[in-house]
Amino acid sequence: MTNSDIEAGLAGFFEQDHRDCDARWTDVEELLDTSDIDLARVAWEKYDKSMRRHLAMEEEVVFPAFDANSSMAGDGPVAGLKMEHKQMLGLLDQIGDAIDEDKAELAMDIGDTLLMLVQQHNAKEEDMLYPMAENLLSGDWDSLAKLLSEY
Repeated sequence: MTNSDIEAGLAGFFEQDHRDCDARWTDVEELLDTSDIDLARVAWEKYDKSMRRHLAMEEEVVFPAFDANSSMAGDGPVAGLKMEHKQMLGLLDQIGDAIDEDKAELAMDIGDTLLMLVQQHNAKEEDMLYPMAENLLSGDWDSLAKLLSEY
């Protein structure tokens, strides 16, 4: 994690990570569209790794910190977002399987579903969770940033 990542704060850091993941998906989609499955596989591995990293940072660092410091633990926005994470992970697995089987069109079809889910999910996080978390956890950002730098 760079100094500019830390200076961006929690919301800025995670919003930029959303943009970075989105850009990696665009690379995958373009390569799947050319049916160059070998190049698509390389791009896919980068995307898959970045998405799983992003989800892990939220699930293992941000969500627990948010729940521990809010009165909404278990019933707040985190519960719904975790369910969506599970859906995304399942779709990532399905896309990976399709790519492993050289089925570019199937991977793109599943990817369309993933993209729709990710866009809706990101909007919820960026419009609701991140501002709330940044406000609630602002005093803890340095220690959270240190934890996040380990991912």
